[in-house]
Formats: sequence, structure tokens, C-alpha cells
Amino acid sequence: MKARAKANIFLKLIGRDKRSYHLIKSRFILLDEPYDELILQDEKFKEGFELISDFECENNIIKKAYDLLCNQGYENELKEFFKNKSLKLVKNIPVCAGLGGGSSDAACFLMMMNEELNLRISKEKLVQLSMKLGSDIAFFLSGFKSANVGGCGEMIQEFEDEIPKLEWNFPQIACQTSAVYQKFDESVFDFKQNEKNAKLFEKLKTTQLLEYENLQLNDLFTSCVALYPKMQKFLEANFFLSGSGSSVFKVCK
Repeated sequence: MKARAKANIFLKLIGRDKRSYHLIKSRFILLDEPYDELILQDEKFKEGFELISDFECENNIIKKAYDLLCNQGYENELKEFFKNKSLKLVKNIPVCAGLGGGSSDAACFLMMMNEELNLRISKEKLVQLSMKLGSDIAFFLSGFKSANVGGCGEMIQEFEDEIPKLEWNFPQIACQTSAVYQKFDESVFDFKQNEKNAKLFEKLKTTQLLEYENLQLNDLFTSCVALYPKMQKFLEANFFLSGSGSSVFKVCK
């Protein structure tokens, strides 16, 4: 099963919730490439749930999704299923790149298990459960190709969009999301103005949005460059930033 990446066409920070988490308004689009692959296979090296991959990550979000389903009452079904099977992860989406790779993997796993084990969990329930794992997962569960996303990522409204062909650059720079958000908090910003701009952006198609300047669309670009100076050249070359970076894009000429 393919776990596709996403891009943020715009990303505006408009406040914080009671937990002090940042509230956003953003346009998410689903990309055809790059994508990770989750493959069920009979190859088995150890007992229990086994994730096989060249990608090494402590506390992998797929394992967290597995544990979440177990805690929701599906432990027996999962243990029986993975008694003779393993899960292979082919990692193609760059990490720490603003493309939602981990979130997409988790969403893909939840949908795969729901289907394979016939758990009959509704999409609405899966979205609710996914918020325990990460904010972007809900978008990948929605199945939408383009959506306006709000709150902490759980508010998703499908958008009838026009998406141009995009030119991508994936710098070998691991942008840490929490650090970029923290740097933003240290800067001068206006949540009310950000929300006003976001309300306008939500009405525009992606082709129209990408006529704006890059700094107008993503509130985190300046903070990203401040933390990772090598990103400056992409800012100056009129690339747009996805998420907190480091992936950047522009419209193909």
C-alpha cells in the first residue's frame, strides 16, 4: 500500500489551544510522489509485531499505531494476524522535510489493518483515534487530494482545487518541527492578521495561491531560515516551503 506525501501550499499560525498547541490554517495537497510503501509479507524473524525496514527510527509511529489499536480492544486480532506475518516499510519520503511521511505511514497502517482484519472502524472513528498519534494523520485518512486544514490538523474540509505541476527540491537538511515552531514563538507575529490572511487564502485555488510571495504563504519560512541558514538560498530563489521544512517547491515553467 502506498503512503503518499503531502505539501502545505500555505501555512498560517492563528493562535494556541488550551494545551498551548499551535492552531493552524493550511491548504494540504496530496502528492503522487514521493511515497512510502507498506507491504505485508510472510518473512518472519521474531515473534510478535515485526517492522522490517532499512529506515531506523526509535518509537516508530507505525508501532505506536499498532499499540493504539491494541489498546482499543483489537489486541487479539492483531497478535493473531502478525503471528506469521511481518510488515515491510520502504522509506522514500525524506524525513524532517515537511512532507508528513511518518503521519502518512501511520494512516496507511491504520487503514490497512482496518481492511485486513475487517475491524469495521468508521473513518470518523479512525480520525478521532489518529489525533492521539499526530496532527497530520487525519488528512491522510480523509482520502482528499486537496483540503483546507484547521485546528491542530483535525479540522478538514475538502477543496475543489487546481494544482499546477510543481518542481521539487529536497535539501539534505533535517528541519526539526518543534525547533522551528519555537523559533517562530520568539519572533514578532500577529495571530489576528495571520487569521485574516488565512481566511482569504482558504478561498483561493492553489494556482492562485502560488502567485503570492513565499513569505506571505508560510509563517514558518523565516524561522526555518534563521535556524538553518542553508535554506536562505531557497527563500531568495522564490521557492515555497512545505510545513516547517526542509522541502521546497515552485511552479514548473
